[in-house]
Amino acid sequence: MSTRSIGAQMLSAWGTLSPLPGGKWMFSRLMGFKIPYTGSMGASVEHLEAGHSRVLLKDRRRVRNHLRSVHAIALANVAELSTGLAVLSGMPSSYNGILVGLNIEYHKKARGDLMIECRCKVPEFVERTEIPVQTSIKDKDGDVVTTATARWLIGPRK
Repeated sequence: MSTRSIGAQMLSAWGTLSPLPGGKWMFSRLMGFKIPYTGSMGASVEHLEAGHSRVLLKDRRRVRNHLRSVHAIALANVAELSTGLAVLSGMPSSYNGILVGLNIEYHKKARGDLMIECRCKVPEFVERTEIPVQTSIKDKDGDVVTTATARWLIGPRK
């Protein structure tokens, strides 16, 4: 078992795999293996660095609702994913984090492929702290369909 945080492990794997042909696809599948529920959506990580993630969610039947749009919970799931990738990849290796809240607003029906982008300032970590992290989900036309604020509790491992 690794002594590094999940964020440090993911950032290291991203650095190794993303430059390779098919590396982003492989990273996304490995992430899905590590986080099975999130992996069931089949989202693809397009960019990752400390404080910044970009994730693509392709429009497929498995993420749709009865209105032929992307299901609200799939949008919440990918919002959690993008915020987690951005903030957790920037924390020290001896720290961990857990989602403690998620506020989400749906602005219009989400149809077609979606791009989820999160940029956050990675704070200086001293003690256990709750950090709000915002993300937005845009459709292929660049219209914001969903915004979310995730609250991550981050601190030294106990």
